[in-house]
Amino acid sequence: MCGINAIFAYHSASSAPGETELLATRDAMRARGPDGAGVWWNMDRHCGLGHRRLSIIDLSDRASQPMKSSDGRLVIVFNGEIYNYPELRAELQAEGALLRTTSDTEALLHLYERYGAQMVRRLRGMFAFGIWDDVRRGIFLARDPYGIKPLYTANDGATFRFASQVKALLAGGQVSRDPEPAGVVGFHLFGSVPEPFTFYRDVSALPAGHTQWVDEAGPREPEPFVNLAEVLANGATNPVPAAELPERVRAGVLDSVRAHLLADVEVGIFLSAGVDSGALLGCIRDAGQREIRAITLACQEFRGTSEDEAPLAARVCEHYGARHIVRQLSEQEFVEDLPAILEAMDQPSIDGVNTWFVSKAAKEAGLKVAISGLGGDELLGGYPSFQDLPRWRRQFGLFGALPGLGYFTRKLIHRVAPGFSHARPKALGILEHSGSWAGTYLLRRGLFLPNELPEVMDAEIAREGLRRLEPLRRLAASLIPDPGSDAGRVCVLESAHYMRNQLLRDADWAGMAHSLEIRVPLVDFTLLSALAPTIPALTAGAGKAALAEAPVVPLPKEIVGRAKSGFGVPTGEWMNAAAGELSVPSAGGPEPKGLVSRRWSRAVLNGAALPKQRMQVPVS
Repeated sequence: MCGINAIFAYHSASSAPGETELLATRDAMRARGPDGAGVWWNMDRHCGLGHRRLSIIDLSDRASQPMKSSDGRLVIVFNGEIYNYPELRAELQAEGALLRTTSDTEALLHLYERYGAQMVRRLRGMFAFGIWDDVRRGIFLARDPYGIKPLYTANDGATFRFASQVKALLAGGQVSRDPEPAGVVGFHLFGSVPEPFTFYRDVSALPAGHTQWVDEAGPREPEPFVNLAEVLANGATNPVPAAELPERVRAGVLDSVRAHLLADVEVGIFLSAGVDSGALLGCIRDAGQREIRAITLACQEFRGTSEDEAPLAARVCEHYGARHIVRQLSEQEFVEDLPAILEAMDQPSIDGVNTWFVSKAAKEAGLKVAISGLGGDELLGGYPSFQDLPRWRRQFGLFGALPGLGYFTRKLIHRVAPGFSHARPKALGILEHSGSWAGTYLLRRGLFLPNELPEVMDAEIAREGLRRLEPLRRLAASLIPDPGSDAGRVCVLESAHYMRNQLLRDADWAGMAHSLEIRVPLVDFTLLSALAPTIPALTAGAGKAALAEAPVVPLPKEIVGRAKSGFGVPTGEWMNAAAGELSVPSAGGPEPKGLVSRRWSRAVLNGAALPKQRMQVPVS
């Protein structure tokens, strides 16, 4: 796990970029890679690559990056892990390849040399990388199917840049800070910034599951190599009976866990009192790891309540023979860490604080790698949205399906009963938006609806941001081709939007701020492909029940019967108090549902270093 960056002055009239910028961008990501740093320039110094290293596989200096191929034609910077690396290595050696290291990085060079852009179809893992091809005079970029690892790019028409963090690109001093209204609007709608947008107009995310080529003609359009909806659509054409779900989950999850344990350092686990992390702990034991350390957060405010994770997490550790580390968290520590949290938050998010503290605890325990149960709800139907969205579509879809009916009904009610309209905006929104899956999902996940934005933020920014973001069109595009079932549609929407733009991104910045690699075995493209035929028959509770039974020794019944949980901290009171400590003004009026508070949201925006001299963003 690392921080990567590059500068490529591709235009014929471009001057060679400066070393100062390359190093400033690289070293802004020091926490991502405290174990080493490297830099490389091509012969004419028009392309430079930078790397910060967190050593996980092949800890020796021979695996340092940027890494050259043996003939010097190719140079790579890579962030991530390739979990099928042992199989790929054996394959390459059987074909006569001479590998100088035991790192997965070197295997990527050989795969590119043999298969070009098609190499990405052979990879199982989380990855973002760039390969300089000296013969073709260009850079090949790639990002993993789910977007677990970030990769941000900037192009000014003459020079192309990329890095693992938005703030790192800005730290180089040559990327414009002009704000992106679509990013601001996206944050207000969803609580995170939807890719490919960021908070800055000149910085974009390489979309998940895409590659991109950049040469002397400039950057080409990113090209997709996988599609979550297509995988589920293929599964729906050949569905399997519901009775097969437990065995398929058992085999698929164990296979994924075994792959995700690949490391030359200890692998621990984040453990809540829920099914996802508990089942993964049992599968780690089944995969053969005997010494397992599990990290649980605990707060004095939760002691003796159902929100206290520690007692049941301790029961799971006893059940599987793991060593339990309970990390106590206080309000004082939260307030003290808040400035660092906002600084580490690469893009604004209303979540991620819990991941920050459990990652901090893992680092204190000496861990470099931790398994997380993230992704189980999206894959196995654990969210209420798997029941809510289909029900809303059935009950209210007619209003949204008839052009204008929902819109004019909402406007009429707003005119005759404005109090109800302001108090229950989503109740009215369901009449307008439930005619499509995209609209229904926006109702379920949106903090606000598009028609509310001009009232809660600058109206001009809201209009321009909505025009550029096109939230409904973007949500609908992720469902092409049709996943073939209600459960499949919700799975794609939750995975490609909420999980990708918020949960995975939060896991990346919060983990990497503590030099910790967070691995997510339930967010695995191979696992998704294996379970796709079971998704059409997925019923409420069946997926999580199957996961609880996946270990050879199933989870204790008290865990399975417990209400859904995760790593919780008492953010409501703490965040409001902490935002007050930061002297962040409140906009006044009642707090909207969905945001922790106006003051906290403003603190997040300010922590994102939004250029206030260019655009003020009043936060609701």
